[in-house]
Order: sequence, then C-alpha cells, then structure tokens
Amino acid sequence: MTVVDKPFSQACENNKQPILSVLAPRFATFRHVLEIGTGTGQHAVYFAAAMPHLTWQTSDLPEHHEGIRTWLADYFGSNLQPPLTLDVTQPVWPLEQTDAVFTSNTFHIMSWEAVLSLLDGCARILSPGGLLVVYGPFNEQGEFTSESNAAFDRQLRSQVAHRGIRNRQTVAEEAELRGLHLSETLELPANNRCLVFTRQ
Repeated sequence: MTVVDKPFSQACENNKQPILSVLAPRFATFRHVLEIGTGTGQHAVYFAAAMPHLTWQTSDLPEHHEGIRTWLADYFGSNLQPPLTLDVTQPVWPLEQTDAVFTSNTFHIMSWEAVLSLLDGCARILSPGGLLVVYGPFNEQGEFTSESNAAFDRQLRSQVAHRGIRNRQTVAEEAELRGLHLSETLELPANNRCLVFTRQ
C-alpha cells in the first residue's frame, strides 16, 4: 500500500487566519459551502473546524484528491466532506445547489476562460443571497498593486502562458453579467484581497 505524504503549503498556513476572519461572520447563517480548488486540504480542515455549523464540501481535479484525503483523515468532525471531482469548465457540476462558494488562489492559475466558467457555474448553483468569496491577488484598474505582485505575475506567465493576476474590475463586470454582484472588496495581508460576490 502506497503511503501518500501529506501535502503542505506555507501560503495556506500564513493566510488561513486572515481568510477565516472574513468567512466566519459572512458564513454564520449558512449551512453548506463548496470549496473550489481545495488544493492541499489545509484550508478545508481549518475552516471546517472553526465553523462546525457548516458542511464544508471539498472539490478539485482528481490528481489532488489523494493529498486532500490525507488531511481529511486526521479530521475528527462530521462536517467535512471528501473531495468531489470538479472541472469548472464542464457544463454540469457535481453539485446542484449550495449556500456559498469559496475559492482561494485559483483565478490567477486558471485560464481566463476557466474563470468565466467558474462564474457561470456559481451563478447556477448559488441560492439567491448566497455568496461567492474569492481570495487571491488582483490588479486595480489594470495596474499591479505592488512590485511583488508584478514579479509574481511574470513568474506565472513564464510557467504557463494563460496564467496571470486578473483585474478586479473586469472580474466584477463579468460576474455582474451573471447575476453575481461584487458587494465587498477586502484588503488582506501580502497584497491579497477577498472579493465577496452576492447572488442576486
């Protein structure tokens, strides 16, 4: 039997508390959250433990499932669900409805077409009044907010051409077309933001 090492992201460790400070009051009345792009699984375990009233549904592409399951195996609560296979570009998602969606550090990794597909999917499955919370770096009016973000963008694009930091206003415009209104933009450490969209 192959033993899978538990994946670890220092960035997840660094940003989990600031993100929780955003999520906790906004998810207080919700019962179900879908996390898109669960990654290592660190956020899922931390947030599910901190918000036990929520059913936290993990999801990612299949190649990340084993790593996520190693984190879930050490979780003793009952509100954290094993990962669904979710490719945001597919027309049918494995979940028909949810109160909220959370995604972290995905928009600059996905292609722009995939970002739009994610917004399409969230508009389909979010209940009216539901929230989409997106964490990560964003440009303002087409400009980088820091030199470190500019360097990060160059690194991303050198790895894969379709990657790059997205413009907050452009994302907001596309979301609005889909019935997702950008209700809050919150500054977080290390030149990151949480964008909070409300399903109209």
